[in-house]
Amino acid sequence: MAPVAPVLSRLSQHVQSAALWSVIGLLRSVGPQYASTAGGWLMRNVGMRLRATRIADRNLQLALPDLSLPERQQIIRDVWTNLGRNVTELPHLASFTRTEMGPGWEIEGEEHIDALKENGSQALFFSGHLGNWELILPIATSLGMPVAGFYRASSNPVIDLVTQTMRQKALGPTGTMFPKGPKGARQALTHLQSGGSLGFLVDQKMNDGLAIPFLGRDAMTAPAVAQLALRFNLPIIPVHIVRLGNGRFRMVCEAPLQAERTGDRHADIRSICIAMNETLERWIRERPGAWLWLHRRWPKEQVALPAV
Repeated sequence: MAPVAPVLSRLSQHVQSAALWSVIGLLRSVGPQYASTAGGWLMRNVGMRLRATRIADRNLQLALPDLSLPERQQIIRDVWTNLGRNVTELPHLASFTRTEMGPGWEIEGEEHIDALKENGSQALFFSGHLGNWELILPIATSLGMPVAGFYRASSNPVIDLVTQTMRQKALGPTGTMFPKGPKGARQALTHLQSGGSLGFLVDQKMNDGLAIPFLGRDAMTAPAVAQLALRFNLPIIPVHIVRLGNGRFRMVCEAPLQAERTGDRHADIRSICIAMNETLERWIRERPGAWLWLHRRWPKEQVALPAV
């Protein structure tokens, strides 16, 4: 007989999978706009009671000290609402297409992608957790510029499998995502060497990164984009998603990042990281409620504020 614990674990995973796919089926049946609205409402009402709300409030006090308490609370409500929308829009990810209005997406700065395609060039794209960041890779693929990205595997194998299934469906057969970690890094390097392009979300803390100014304070910043850009002599393209409504988005693609390359590798890596953080900061200041303030972006010693 098989041990009881593994059998129960497999049974639990089957039950979780069935329940999760049932919820996904329900979200698909109501359409992207209703699903987005429901997810935003639910996450806003639950999230404002969670510990992460206090983390977000302290982050806002650090980064935007001129804001009043009501202003900070409104931003945090917007953050939770956007996160909830993102979650319930995931089952619709593959159905979002380029449209003039309603559910779907539009683009600003398409000429920068056209220039890459005309030259047969590859590039490194960077963004942050703004709007619905899950759409960046599917939109790039739709525009004929497949960009491989990275994902962090969930600790729950059922959630991980279901999430990756929906992402891959949106990416199609030409889309690729690498797992974060040494194996994924090796795969990404091979992808670059074969002429592919890569996309990165660069706004989260990396303990062994570089201390680079971000929203007024040093934040540990991943240098991978800068290192790869110098190694392969690639342009770095800033891109982010602006939420225009329930299930409606604009992808903004900017001109290649301008950062001096002097030949001093250490100095050039730092210069590129500074330019990336300044770009992220500009986007966040424009729409503070669109960014994910919920994680610990700065070292603990920088967030030791008086209790509020």
